[in-house]
Amino acid sequence: MPVQGCLSCCMYEICPHTGSSDRSSISQVEKFHIILNMEKEEKKYVNKAEEDEMEIYGYDLCRWKLVLVTVGVICSGGFLLLLLYWMPQWRVKATCKRTALKDCEVVLLRTTDEFKIWFCAKVRIMPSLGANPLQNPNPIVHKVSNGHAVHFSESAAEENKNDSKKYLPIRYFTHHSVKYFWNDSAQSFDVVRGLDESTFCSAIHNEHSTGLTKGMHDYRKAFYGVNEIAVKVPSIFKLLVKEVLNPFYIFQLFSVILWITDEYHYYALAIVIMSVISIVSSLYTIRKQYVMLHDMVAAHSIVRVSVCRGNQEIEEILSTDLVPGDTMLIPSNGTIMPCDAVLLSGTCIVNESMLTGESVPVTKINLPNPSEYPKAVGDEIYSPEVHKRHTLFCGTNVIQTRFYTGELVKALVVRTGFSTAKGQLVRSILYPKPTDFKLYRDAYLFLLSLVVVAGIGFLYTIVNSILNEVPARTIIIESLDIITITVPPALPAAMTAGIVYAQRRLKKIGIFCISPQRINICGQLNLVCFDKTGTLTEDGLDLWGIQRVENARFLLPEERACSESLLKSEFVACMATCHSLTKIEGVLSGDPLDLKMFEAIGWILEEATEEETALHNRIMPTVVRPSKQLSPESKQSTDQEMELFELSTGYEIGIVRQFPFSSVLQRMCVIARVLGEKRMDAYMKGAPEVIASLCKQETVPVDFERVLEEYTKQGFRVIALAHRKLESKLTWHKVQTISRDAIESNMDFMGLIIMQNKLKQETPAVLEDLHKANIRTVMVTGDNMLTAISVARDCGMILPQDKVIIAEALPPKDGQAARINWHYADTLAKCTSSSPAINSEDIPVKLVHESLEDLQMTKYHFAMNGKSFAVILEHFQDLVPKLVLHGTVFARMAPDQKTQLVEALQNVDYYVGMCGDGANDCGALKRAHGGISLSELEASVASPFTSRTPSISCVPKLIREGRAALITSFCVFKFMALYSIIQYITVTLLYSILSNLGDFQFLFIDLAIILVVVFTMSLNPAWTELVARRPPSGLISGPLLCSVLSQIIICLAFQTLGFFWVKQQSWYEPWTADSDACNVLDAKNTSSAQHGNETLHDEHYIKNYENTTLFFISSFQYLIVAIVFSKGKPFRQPCYKNFLFVLSVIVLYVFIFFIMLHPVEPIDAFLELVCVPPEWRLRIVIIVILNAVVSVLTENVLLDMILWKVVFNRDKQGESRLTIPQPPQETGDRCGVCFLSSLFGCREKTPKAKYMHLAQELLVDPEWPPKPRTTTEAKVPSQENGSYQIITVT
Repeated sequence: MPVQGCLSCCMYEICPHTGSSDRSSISQVEKFHIILNMEKEEKKYVNKAEEDEMEIYGYDLCRWKLVLVTVGVICSGGFLLLLLYWMPQWRVKATCKRTALKDCEVVLLRTTDEFKIWFCAKVRIMPSLGANPLQNPNPIVHKVSNGHAVHFSESAAEENKNDSKKYLPIRYFTHHSVKYFWNDSAQSFDVVRGLDESTFCSAIHNEHSTGLTKGMHDYRKAFYGVNEIAVKVPSIFKLLVKEVLNPFYIFQLFSVILWITDEYHYYALAIVIMSVISIVSSLYTIRKQYVMLHDMVAAHSIVRVSVCRGNQEIEEILSTDLVPGDTMLIPSNGTIMPCDAVLLSGTCIVNESMLTGESVPVTKINLPNPSEYPKAVGDEIYSPEVHKRHTLFCGTNVIQTRFYTGELVKALVVRTGFSTAKGQLVRSILYPKPTDFKLYRDAYLFLLSLVVVAGIGFLYTIVNSILNEVPARTIIIESLDIITITVPPALPAAMTAGIVYAQRRLKKIGIFCISPQRINICGQLNLVCFDKTGTLTEDGLDLWGIQRVENARFLLPEERACSESLLKSEFVACMATCHSLTKIEGVLSGDPLDLKMFEAIGWILEEATEEETALHNRIMPTVVRPSKQLSPESKQSTDQEMELFELSTGYEIGIVRQFPFSSVLQRMCVIARVLGEKRMDAYMKGAPEVIASLCKQETVPVDFERVLEEYTKQGFRVIALAHRKLESKLTWHKVQTISRDAIESNMDFMGLIIMQNKLKQETPAVLEDLHKANIRTVMVTGDNMLTAISVARDCGMILPQDKVIIAEALPPKDGQAARINWHYADTLAKCTSSSPAINSEDIPVKLVHESLEDLQMTKYHFAMNGKSFAVILEHFQDLVPKLVLHGTVFARMAPDQKTQLVEALQNVDYYVGMCGDGANDCGALKRAHGGISLSELEASVASPFTSRTPSISCVPKLIREGRAALITSFCVFKFMALYSIIQYITVTLLYSILSNLGDFQFLFIDLAIILVVVFTMSLNPAWTELVARRPPSGLISGPLLCSVLSQIIICLAFQTLGFFWVKQQSWYEPWTADSDACNVLDAKNTSSAQHGNETLHDEHYIKNYENTTLFFISSFQYLIVAIVFSKGKPFRQPCYKNFLFVLSVIVLYVFIFFIMLHPVEPIDAFLELVCVPPEWRLRIVIIVILNAVVSVLTENVLLDMILWKVVFNRDKQGESRLTIPQPPQETGDRCGVCFLSSLFGCREKTPKAKYMHLAQELLVDPEWPPKPRTTTEAKVPSQENGSYQIITVT
């Protein structure tokens, strides 16, 4: 049976209709297998193996299911519709039937990450002449590949008439601003790519450079759409509907309707007003964020551009009409790039601060054409990442262009809209990944437990009411009312209060936050990665000196490079030419290192003007020459006539060709020619190890490694220079096409430039604070490894006595397996007496936990470079956790490797912070739990936090505020839980006598007590210093549960005591309107209106002695638990420093004591309280005082001093702590500790965090750390298990 027949059978089974009798002959088992096979076959993926990978399923609308759902919606009063709105997967499965993807009307998507989020999208059909936008469409297509004919015309005659223009139905859907089109060959939906994938560099020049015809442009635009990064600002109405349909507000609406039904009009009105204020505030904040993002993206997003058409015509269009394949002209005065484009001709100077965070002009050169010079340039697939030196990215600012005579600066559009680099950045902001934090997961579990408690109260109320023969209407209202009491409506607003206040405090100290939920997560950070240059050290470099090489021997170091004797030396010529500097509006701009190097020699750089380049058939070279003060000729002649002679015969060097600096190659190279010389010169600079490997070995000094190590150990940044005289046969034309590898070989080693990069003044102190707080610090840099190790020692990351183990990993080669060579940094070469001593702070670094105190302290650190890190990730997966556990220095790391390191640390359960200056750190800043950018440029959009001052002092401040916000969240959550339970206990006790709290009693408790307390108890500022203890990460933890449960038991006990004790009083009798327990003889002042009210209240039986007693006790209990839960030290300032909170609590205490001890009739009438004898008021005072004493002692003594520090030892959470000296304990104390630990089963538990568990294992592993001068090899994985066998060779 064909597949289509099988699917028909399935559809017949699901949605029966009249059909042939042969279908009925299929057995039920066969039908079941057919459905299973379809399910298995149809499990497809979109964005396979990418970060946003999703499973995709196809569905068709089913009419009978729609009818059933409609009936269900009507019967449930619309609740089913809300449920389907909140749950996309239920909505699709309830209204559709499963079908093949190629025929579906609706797709259901599910992310494959840990969140498993569902989305649905409607499949639309677009008529098109072809299925592939990058291929020429066929004018006549009769059938599509799945066998279905295409008919768009209504009659055969009309079909024949339009036969020449046959259209294909192209199926697609849109998700998160990206269109997914049906790919018939892959039998799944896929994103239509531009020219950034599977396009060879030769094809870009030979096939795509001429531009598109008008027809081809329109054909492609149908697929790619408008070239626009559209951030649509939703209308107020749309935002309002979305906000109101939040489950929280639906629950509030349900509560309000219930309260109105139960005649709690004032309370319901107050909640409505609060909800409206909350909704308006939320709408304002959300819309403001949308507007800000829209304005940022919309700036310069639509410009007029000139494009080349296939017939050599130039047409001016809007940038929104650009499609991949268009050839656009870059104007000479610059522009903001509206798309990603590859440069075909000319050069451009671009400011890429939007992408890199570094406002340093970058020179972009045209993409070489491999077909013109096949020997020089090999053909390869174009990639924007690999060929970034030839790519102009969307949103970057083209400052200047340089061009050939008669040939304009052209660029080929490769990506548009949300596919561009800028578009992907905006998408990550518009559709962020949800924050996975234990606090939020536990909050839902806690709410679920409250719902269970509410369910118990619900059942109790029904049973009690039935036994007391209460009317059915009252039973329904009161049983539902208990649910609204248990789950507090103000909980979400209360939970965010602490975060909002923390965000305001951060703003005051110059730290801006675009992701407020991350503030809580920052309170858990236990490891921070730092970039080196510009973060730990000063941004600028100073030239310390040079050390030249002559006859393969190092000369003595020289402080100045601008001396007269060196003026015409090849060393200075290299410094003058080997850079990427350019002049922008007359000001020299470029890489800071290049600037310092060029300024040190005091030369002048001159660039050709537009008029000069227009007169030549090639780009005029940039010329560098010494200033007149340096030139020896200028000292000999002072006449004006000699100036003309100097201009014509002076010493000048023209930069003929430039090979830009590559972080992968770690070097740059230029070809230059001295004025008057016939032969050209090649100059190269870069990492010393790389430069030395490309030089003739006879020109490299034998003590090269020793000298380099001496400098790097002292923290200097060292750059090596090399030179080569090119052959005379190399003409200017040949030089323009020669390969880089042909130039960068057989060079002569010239010497070293030593740059000094000083530590920032605050760096050692900040790192000391972090280490004392037991927060690990890691250095991630693009600099030399030995330099990084030296800086790590200087700033205190590595102590002088600690060992540094360098892991040098080598990939498989010539049949040999991948291996790691282990070197101890101090044994690479013996230090000379000239090597300075390192004076670092005496900081006790301990990576293991206090529970392992008896074992030795960790005294070793791993260091490795980016190449080794890549090999280890690929070939030594089992070693990655062990290495990152003690890895402190990661040098020569590429941007994507920084991100991989952050992920590796997170995989062993570290809460990782990342602090960088924004340049090349965007990925890591975004991936980390708390990314802090020290750059205020646009790249900071990708970072959750941005510091106004470029100083790492913001890191401890952020962690302190995070800890304070986290503890505030715990305090508020505990308080709100207790508030619900206290009110739940009160109402449940009153339900037993068929009573309840009054309307204004609820109003007083919720508005005057709860709201005031919640929003003032969150104002405690952060503690002044970081401590060696982290707050708990979740609500479901021993100490917090014990704290909440103990207070619940205390409140229950004292309310129950008051409830039953009042009944034992001699004056007690069931209250009536004529009751006179206070012996008030004059009862004449009760008006008829009041009698009417009393009659009304008698209906609900609000006024009684039990109600009044429980109202006073519970009111004090709210204030007691608020004080008990307002913890201060060590994470927040003490609550007595929170002026508003103290004032609020005192005022409320005074007011409640006043109305209790000295009843005021109008207040009693308003709150529906009854008069009780003075002796009972005093007994209530005693109950309240006892309650307060027991609550405070339980929380601060029993929990904090015994359970928290002894039983619920924080060690089992896997966090690191400093060793804090403790007074010696007596034997009896130790026995008590052991008994309590055994009682609670908390002794010697395996740590929850992976890194802590691993640390315990490694401390008893005799083979770890690796011994010096040993090698670890990885065998090729066997086909059976695929694991690597690690062999250590001495």
